[in-house]
Amino acid sequence: MAGKRKAEGGEPQEESDLLTIRPLGAGQEVGRSCIMLEFKNKKIMLDCGIHPGLSGMDALPYTDMIEADEIDLLLITHFHLDHCGALPWFLEKTTFKGRVFMTHATKAIYRWLLSDYIKVSNITTDQMLYTEKDLEKSMDKIETINFHQEVDVNGIKFWAYNAGHVLGAAMFMLEIAGVKILYTGDFSRVEDRHLMAAEIPSVSPDVLITESTYGTHVHEQREVREARFTTTVHDIVTRGGRCLIPVFALGRAQELLLILDEYWSTHPELHDIPIYYASSLAKKCMAVYQTYIGAMNERIRRQIAISNPFVFKHISNLKNVEQFDDIGPCVIMASPGMMQSGLSRQLFEAWCTDKRNGVIVAGYCVEGTLAKHILSEPSEVVTMTGQKLPLRMSVDYISFSAHTDYDQTSDFIRTLRPPHIVLVHGEQNEMARLKAALLREHEDNEDLRMDIYNPRNTQAVELYFRGEKMAKVMGRLAGEPPQDGLRVSGVLIKRGFNYHLIEPSDLSNYTELSTSSVTQRQLLVFSAPFSLLLHYLQQLSSDAELIRVHGKQAIRLFKGAVTVVLEDGSNSVAIEWTADSVTDMYADAVLAVVLQIQSNPDGLEVSVKEEGSKKKDSKFPDRLLKLLREMFGPHNVNWSREESERIEVCVDSSVALLDPESLAVECSDDTLSHLVSAAARRLHTALSCQ
Repeated sequence: MAGKRKAEGGEPQEESDLLTIRPLGAGQEVGRSCIMLEFKNKKIMLDCGIHPGLSGMDALPYTDMIEADEIDLLLITHFHLDHCGALPWFLEKTTFKGRVFMTHATKAIYRWLLSDYIKVSNITTDQMLYTEKDLEKSMDKIETINFHQEVDVNGIKFWAYNAGHVLGAAMFMLEIAGVKILYTGDFSRVEDRHLMAAEIPSVSPDVLITESTYGTHVHEQREVREARFTTTVHDIVTRGGRCLIPVFALGRAQELLLILDEYWSTHPELHDIPIYYASSLAKKCMAVYQTYIGAMNERIRRQIAISNPFVFKHISNLKNVEQFDDIGPCVIMASPGMMQSGLSRQLFEAWCTDKRNGVIVAGYCVEGTLAKHILSEPSEVVTMTGQKLPLRMSVDYISFSAHTDYDQTSDFIRTLRPPHIVLVHGEQNEMARLKAALLREHEDNEDLRMDIYNPRNTQAVELYFRGEKMAKVMGRLAGEPPQDGLRVSGVLIKRGFNYHLIEPSDLSNYTELSTSSVTQRQLLVFSAPFSLLLHYLQQLSSDAELIRVHGKQAIRLFKGAVTVVLEDGSNSVAIEWTADSVTDMYADAVLAVVLQIQSNPDGLEVSVKEEGSKKKDSKFPDRLLKLLREMFGPHNVNWSREESERIEVCVDSSVALLDPESLAVECSDDTLSHLVSAAARRLHTALSCQ
């Protein structure tokens, strides 16, 4: 059960019911995705990206809000820079000591994509967040995870679902102390030419953290979008123009290459017009895609059995602009997708003044980037050198961005039915519109009650989850069937967020701990007769008896818990016992008796002799019966001289039988036996001294 309430002060973090979700990036913005979770003293970072519209330290998430060395786990959903671009910096330039996971395909592409980012970044060396060496070192710290593989890190369970979007993209389900949190990252519920749609998790989360990139927009049908794209490309090249398609080296580029190669194959009149895939990573990217065919959809897996769909007939690789002979109509797909720098920016500046040319923006654009700016149809643009150029080329926006739209998001939520939804990765207005639309859609659905949050960066969403704590009885303690009212005692073990109750002797079987005991030995000066000590210890414990220990005289009492050994020739005794809370009290009582006798041995010895010379008072049994009834209640003490020679004392289910002549007690309950015996002996001693 979750809800909002004020935090309770003084509660240990690992016992707190507070779940905190705090965006350090992607809070009411698109870019630098970085979400912090804190629950039960566990801290998890979800994604660690950079902002494409900013540079240097300004592009980083707000990591000054956290202590990097306290983070247990870092999960990366996919290889786009706005989700993983800050990872080398975070792993190498901070005190982070936790574990970091991503899928196999994401790790393979991450290496090359960030290497390209380092090379094309249009900033000075001192502004660079990290170097190629930092990137290489970060690879050793990254662990990989398969889809649906469950991993446990310090009590945090998590597993990955396929997210669609790009090759290797994952949604992560986390479970901490029974609370499930699903982080979608970027996802798409529609299958395209090479990627399968995002999976629907088999379990419903308590909290859903989802992207809101497109807000309430609804994407046009794939077939309509593809037809509009190929028609636009066809129009540009047939009018003698150059067609620039800025894309990221991996992701949507592969989808567009498949579309263009198929279109060129069915249009012979275009065979003389070249298509270039302009990326220094072209060959490496294609090698990765050909390696992870199994992560793609059924269409690609069937086609690979006949021919490799990523070996294109009409597309050539172009490493740099120097290799390009710009002599006529062509199509060039160049990175980066938002044209902040690199080859796509160079080609745009070279071609933007010619009205025959055209640029097709095929993906989502972040505020502050050139790609976003030209969509507003400005009359001129500013080059990287500061020069102003007229913008005469045609600008078309045909979104192939594999992000979920409103219909997909709403259906996803309706299926999972999460009670709490946190929106991230969306511009402020789009996010607010999505929140309002979702609340309107589900306001009349009494079966689906949900709270929706759209926090800004660094603003925390606080949720409380109170669950029952249950301990599982294991080992020898579980040998007997449970009974109502039966008290079970043992050692309570907490492992992660599970509690187990076991016997101390089972510690080594269920934990890495083992039991040990401490034997105490205290040496005291004692010059009185040992028989005198025995007499007084018998009054303290009715079972006190003379024994021999290693050839020495000794007294054992309290069911063998304490032993008093006479040290020959040294006028001393040694009190020995195994330390625990009860036996320590027994030992203290024995110590008091020894010290009392040693302080006045002659006087106590005379008392013993006088006591022994006196006959037992004939009224002693009646006085003893009265004392016991005052102690335990008249209904709990019974004695009839005609029927029994012993007094019966009943407490709860325990019975003690006391012989008033010998003062011997028979009882299975040690505590009751000791109370009855001590009372009888003290009364006898008091009456004997009168």
